[in-house]
Amino acid sequence: MIEPALEALAADAYIYGSPLVTDLAMVDRVRSRGLSTVEPAPFNRFGHATATATAADEFVSVNNDTVYSVAQLDLAEGPQLLHVPDTAGRYHVLQFVDAWTNNFAYVGSRATGTAEQTWLIVGPGRHGTPPEGVQVIVSPTTVATVVGRIACEGPADLPAVRELQQRLTIGALEPGGVPAGLAEPDPSVPAELEFFERLRVWMAAYPPAAPDVEYQQRFAPLGLLDSGPSPYRAAAPQWTAALVSGLAAGRQRVEEASRPVDVPPSGEWTVNLHTFDYNLDFLGPGTLDDPRWRIADRRAAYLTRAVAARAGLWGNHAYEAVYATVFHDDEGCRLTGERSYTLRFEEPPPVDAFWSVTMYDLPDYHLVENPVGRYSIGDRTTGLVYGGDGSLTLHLRHERPTDTAEAANWLPAPAGEFRPVVRLYRPQAAVLDGSYRLPPLRLR
Repeated sequence: MIEPALEALAADAYIYGSPLVTDLAMVDRVRSRGLSTVEPAPFNRFGHATATATAADEFVSVNNDTVYSVAQLDLAEGPQLLHVPDTAGRYHVLQFVDAWTNNFAYVGSRATGTAEQTWLIVGPGRHGTPPEGVQVIVSPTTVATVVGRIACEGPADLPAVRELQQRLTIGALEPGGVPAGLAEPDPSVPAELEFFERLRVWMAAYPPAAPDVEYQQRFAPLGLLDSGPSPYRAAAPQWTAALVSGLAAGRQRVEEASRPVDVPPSGEWTVNLHTFDYNLDFLGPGTLDDPRWRIADRRAAYLTRAVAARAGLWGNHAYEAVYATVFHDDEGCRLTGERSYTLRFEEPPPVDAFWSVTMYDLPDYHLVENPVGRYSIGDRTTGLVYGGDGSLTLHLRHERPTDTAEAANWLPAPAGEFRPVVRLYRPQAAVLDGSYRLPPLRLR
């Protein structure tokens, strides 16, 4: 018989720890295998994408507006010097994410400008001496990720982006250091308990902030605080059953929280300005250390963090980019490629950079394969047809429109259910204070 208290504790552990496990699994994947056109690269080197994302990118809610440059940091090697080229006003952002998915620093257009810059990145408790004039970014964990995004206006713009990528570099401040690599879970642990083994090993190797370390103590009955040999290699059947059942319950809670429950009948867009506000402890350069951008309830922040890792891993704070989602049309019906929709903008969304609408399938939140290779549409899309009054009507449907003007404004949808995402880069005050409302999707 499964012990309810142990099962409930295992569910809590999943909600608390799934961001760490999801993040480090992705760190290992991108480092060793790359991600679609993002080249694999060793620790402390950038891997660059050669194009904007496509349906081949199996990454939740990946954007199609920018070209990625991603570096996995292993600061056990020592402090790293980051050089950022002058982008001559082109939008870009380097987002720094720790092992727990906390966004702890930003470098780029909004945060630090577009001029040439050099930064020293150091690990927790490390204090490398920076060269004169070089500022310091402290990472909360020894393994972290730099997610670089450089705006790209299409294939003709790729050579200019590639040239910038080649001048975006990272390297050790002092030679001779050796990356430690990811801490390795015991490979002999049964697959059904693999999540807990990864969480056990990685919690110890990459500890969070002190208040979270204290919270972790409650997971001792799950074996998550055990050091030395894994407690999951030959676990008792009843104990294993409780952990497996709790794991499923935790996953279900995250899935349910990932989808809106109380959806307005009008099918309004969900603009959650605080999806990535769970970082309460490590707010470095480029972040806004302000109560407005911190979730006050630490326990509630754990679920928010788990949802963000599930549906938008490595997403930005709202003050860098706002993500708006919708699952229903203006009549409250689920969005599906079996129907045709319009999205009419009477005037452009208020942004200081640019905006886009990207199509994703369900339940994976992946880009949608389509015959014209269009995954997003927005103010930088060439050939859009505007109304005489300056309005813009987009067409979201599975089949290509026969009308030439509608085809120019077509965002292809899958045959089944879908979820579009509007991205607003460098949103203006009207977006951040909630006074701006996106128009609903209407049935034709």
